Amino acid sequence: MSEVYPVASGFPEQSGIMIPEVWSRKVLAKFYQATWLSEITNNDYEGEIKNQGDTVHIRTTPDITISDHKMGEEFTYDSPQPTLVDLLIDKGKRYGFINDLIQQHQADYEYVETWTGDAGKQMAIAIERAFLADVYASAHANNKGLTAGKISAGFNLGAAGAPVALDKTNILDYVVDCKTVLDEGDVPAENRWMLLPAWASGLLAKSDLRDASFAGSEKSTLLQKGAQGMIGGFMIYESNLVSHVTDTYKVANIVFGQKHALTFASQLVLNEGPLKDVKVAGHHYRGLQVYGYKAAKTEALGHLYAYKG
Repeated sequence: MSEVYPVASGFPEQSGIMIPEVWSRKVLAKFYQATWLSEITNNDYEGEIKNQGDTVHIRTTPDITISDHKMGEEFTYDSPQPTLVDLLIDKGKRYGFINDLIQQHQADYEYVETWTGDAGKQMAIAIERAFLADVYASAHANNKGLTAGKISAGFNLGAAGAPVALDKTNILDYVVDCKTVLDEGDVPAENRWMLLPAWASGLLAKSDLRDASFAGSEKSTLLQKGAQGMIGGFMIYESNLVSHVTDTYKVANIVFGQKHALTFASQLVLNEGPLKDVKVAGHHYRGLQVYGYKAAKTEALGHLYAYKG
């Protein structure tokens, strides 16, 4: 065994002989990626399937025709028919581990609660990573691409083969462009959000945020809180789970929108342990979370395809 603390040549080794090794009963802190799923989605329909069911049929409000009128003219009548949006509980994440009885009795610290807690956090991270790798594709055509904007078609938010380059001098402009794209689609101003990778959040922090009109205070909320803040009408959330792809550059699929754009629902189907194993001396612990999501209002969801310039 080599010495932990260096010794002079010829001096006898002490580590593991005179100086013991010590195993800490405390577990090293584990860092987790921040998750924001509950902040950027709504769970309006989760209660309807909490205990049973795998599908929610959501009725939309049909458009009623508005016509010009002339004196003496007869009315015409629509036959409104709501369309359906189906929310399916069609995905799942699980964990399972065995706790050997010998290990349990001989171990010098309580670890099962720590492990199950870690599994729950890791499952939340896995769900959000899968969600963000998929949902950006549901953004409405008016809210993404090289000609975004329902009215003007005048905003370049990037597209495959042509991502936009973000830096500290232009990132505020792009945040405002995303805001204007939603404005042109008559998306409600309240509960708007934008999810940024850490590098883009860093660019915001380096940009000129001294104009109180962005943050609504004398100092930028982003600079005050670090991880999140209100910028240009969006609540900004920072996440290392934002989907990235290689398109000449490492490009982020940045999503933004309003909370009614995305609906999410989940069921905790299984959370068990300890379960006795009949074949080995030990107990099982396991969990299963099933979930589903839907871009119920695609016109309230946008996609900024960008890399660090």
